[in-house]
Amino acid sequence: MHDESVTKHDHSGEGLLRDLEAMEERGLGRRKLLSFGALGGAALLVGCGSQSGTTEQSGAGGSMGNGPPGPPPQVDNGPVVTGTSTNGEVCTAYTTETNGPYPADGTNQSKGATSNILTDDGIMRSDVRTSIGTSDTAPGIPLELELTLVDVNADCKALAGYAIYIWHCDADGNYSLYDLPQETWLRGLQVSDNSGTLKFTTIFPGCYMGRYPHIHFEVFSSEEKATGGKYASLISQLALPAEDCAATYATDAYADSQPVWEKMKDISTDNVFGDNGDERIAAMTLELTGDPSSGYTGKGVIGLAL
Repeated sequence: MHDESVTKHDHSGEGLLRDLEAMEERGLGRRKLLSFGALGGAALLVGCGSQSGTTEQSGAGGSMGNGPPGPPPQVDNGPVVTGTSTNGEVCTAYTTETNGPYPADGTNQSKGATSNILTDDGIMRSDVRTSIGTSDTAPGIPLELELTLVDVNADCKALAGYAIYIWHCDADGNYSLYDLPQETWLRGLQVSDNSGTLKFTTIFPGCYMGRYPHIHFEVFSSEEKATGGKYASLISQLALPAEDCAATYATDAYADSQPVWEKMKDISTDNVFGDNGDERIAAMTLELTGDPSSGYTGKGVIGLAL
């Protein structure tokens, strides 16, 4: 089971079209033919998957209490699929996970309106700390993220020309366009080079009730395919190392995350990562260097079983 319903987020009730009008006033372009909304009356972007009117790409609905989750239901994700490169390095296929309630990838709807930032010209960027077209910046500890895409079924061959869309919450556990409807920060798209690698500059995500700290991503076979979540080759998530979470959430900038982290720090009980087993969880967890004072550099190898 891959459920990501949470209760922390408080949505103020601004309509989606009102938000879009504000973004238009800021001069945001459109990346493809689609617009960032659907025609019709004002629509509310509902932030919690358990509320009526919101749909998700994957995952089951339901509500969570204010306490930590219990053990996740036992789901058979099948055998761990791995490959070995010519230099002996092992790569692991990621499992498909929910895109959650806050993807803004065209799969999330409420009252007929669709949120899809992938159609915006400004989404193609490596530094995702600001909102598109503005100087509004998400506060937090810097994280330089390097991701490499490989084909597990082809001896861990690098996947060049693939696109990744990432998004995650801010230091307080809030998501742009949903909890913060006027912001578009902490969302971006990049295309892999010949070594299958791409980079983002972001911040260390916060921690909110109901989930272990994570970064969402969607992989597309090309930039042209990256116009909506339904075209993704893989939808999954990256976990943050527990020791780095503990150090980060002890800082003043992450004061809201600290008490939540104490309840959510056991990844084995997380309702997304928890049913993947130790080997998969290790493969889906970023390798970080650095500290809260100097910032972090994170690396991850994302395996696709093509």
